[in-house]
Amino acid sequence: MTYENRIRQLERLHQDIDNKIDVMEKNHPGVQETLLHDLKKQRLSYRDELSRLRRQQYEQSQIVDFDDDR
Repeated sequence: MTYENRIRQLERLHQDIDNKIDVMEKNHPGVQETLLHDLKKQRLSYRDELSRLRRQQYEQSQIVDFDDDR
């Protein structure tokens, strides 16, 4: 899976879980604290992976091939 594909997938997952958290907090405050906590941890995990992949993608794009004779 390319960086772009995984980043898009993580962005969708992050948005989906963010929406779930918003609904839970607005409509069911305090009802499922354990589930809410787990969702927030998962959202943070997605955000961390997104940051890591974006950084790797940027670093990869900065690599210069000095042996390229173009």
